Amino acid sequence: MALHTWWLFVVTVFFISISPGPNMLHVMTRSVTLGFGRAMLAMSGCFLAVLTLLSLSAAGLSAVLVAMPQVFTALKIVGAAYLLYLGYKSWTAKESPVDMVGDGPVALPSPLGLFRTGFLIGISNPKALLFAGAFLPQFIDPARPKAAQFAVMVATFGVIEMTSYLLYALGGRSVARWLEKPSPRKIFNRVTGAIFVAFGVAMVGSRV
Repeated sequence: MALHTWWLFVVTVFFISISPGPNMLHVMTRSVTLGFGRAMLAMSGCFLAVLTLLSLSAAGLSAVLVAMPQVFTALKIVGAAYLLYLGYKSWTAKESPVDMVGDGPVALPSPLGLFRTGFLIGISNPKALLFAGAFLPQFIDPARPKAAQFAVMVATFGVIEMTSYLLYALGGRSVARWLEKPSPRKIFNRVTGAIFVAFGVAMVGSRV
């Protein structure tokens, strides 16, 4: 890629990645409730999902979804339902990550479970495929090898996206210091649950 084109791509992607969305909200809530180390597992799942969607878009799957709107609609409904489920889970979550029940604590999510949930959140929005399919080609120079340009853009997007996750996770640790008491944590769970529900409703109600 030409250097000036790459820099334009970097600036654009930075503002896209840093904006709040389901992935960023999930990473922050994991950091708040489970700690930065476990949030890294959720980040890894979200990150793999983003790279998967970008790769599929570069491979042309977004064109398939445009050509088959019924498949896109079905995927969108499934993704919205999953976000609504996460909203319910967050709304009804306990006030602390470990609650004493009987003789021992309730088990925390497994590493695989944390990774899997992050991946499912990241992969559950088919609109990301259409966005990538419309966004990435804007920076393609037809006179240069297309595959190499896509590879550079996917790698760049991945680095910026992971940096955004880290910023949200670190921000979550700052928030966690204010949520040591059950009452503020309950409010936090309710607010994040409502936001997840809003994301789900917005997804299923969108026309694109």
